[in-house]
Amino acid sequence: MKHLDQPLARRAVIKGAGLGLAAGGIAAALPASGAAAAAAEGGEIWSSEYWAKKGDIPLWMFRKRVGAPKAGEASKPVLFFVHGSSVTSRSFDLTVPGHGEYSIMNEFARYGFDCWTMDHENYGKSGRTSGNADIASGVEDLKAAAEVVTRETGRPKFHFLGESSGALRAGAYAMAQPERADRLVLSAFTYKGEGSPTLAKRAEQLAYDRTHNMRKRDSDMIRSIATRDKPGTSDPAAVEALVAAEMQFGDQIPTGTYLDMTANLPVVHPDKVLSPVLLVRGEYDGIATVPDLEEFFNLLPNGDRQFIILPGTAHSVTLATNRQLFWHVARAFLTMPTPIAT
Repeated sequence: MKHLDQPLARRAVIKGAGLGLAAGGIAAALPASGAAAAAAEGGEIWSSEYWAKKGDIPLWMFRKRVGAPKAGEASKPVLFFVHGSSVTSRSFDLTVPGHGEYSIMNEFARYGFDCWTMDHENYGKSGRTSGNADIASGVEDLKAAAEVVTRETGRPKFHFLGESSGALRAGAYAMAQPERADRLVLSAFTYKGEGSPTLAKRAEQLAYDRTHNMRKRDSDMIRSIATRDKPGTSDPAAVEALVAAEMQFGDQIPTGTYLDMTANLPVVHPDKVLSPVLLVRGEYDGIATVPDLEEFFNLLPNGDRQFIILPGTAHSVTLATNRQLFWHVARAFLTMPTPIAT
């Protein structure tokens, strides 16, 4: 498809999930055979906890799939979820009674994926250190986690889905271990951060972030993730469920990713990301600007790439009211048929 080698024209930025499917020639009937998951499955969702070790640092891991693993069965495609700066991996497995499914891990387990996630160093249940848990540290976390995933599944290569600084961690990991990274879904990703009002505001605290490894994170700060760009794009009940899930881990969170995003961008270099990439931006995202993502998209070397803008969503698309749009485009990308060379 020769047109994918050309710079991204404005009309090529797909606004809306339906048009997004046309971007990669994806058929409406899903899932497809080939690159990713099997058809949606019935049955109970099984889960288990694991621990990875990064040197002496314990890193908590969590897994969900339909049915417990059985000896001799074919492995399922692995999808690894990578969390952002101000929340833990609970953001991928949220329960909001009476408000529909909010666990993207449950949803993708039903699509046939073996879903994994982790708490990075100094987050959630993982070990506490004197570090600031920056992007480079997150890459080392993912390296340690990958060993556990391969041991448990037999799969040496897996898909990654990261949101916000989790997308930076996933992209940086794909640069460091390209042989391990299959398809990448990078949501709310930031390349250089140019023109970002949210990052400009964060930069006012740059001196603090340079001299402190932890920062304050209270309930209102967590709520602001869903309200600062476009109030009304997230269900308040889901936001309160996230607050409850997160505050059990205290009111301190590492500064490292904030420092990277305000002072050290770019940390992911597109020419070094060899995997197929789906860039997803919420229409109202105050961090990931369209020109910033266009520049990154145009420099990706793999022609198997897409850039999709989701209407009616803001920074966090995993917890948006319109989260089903994100599930749809992510599933479509992860289940792309294997291209036939011509």
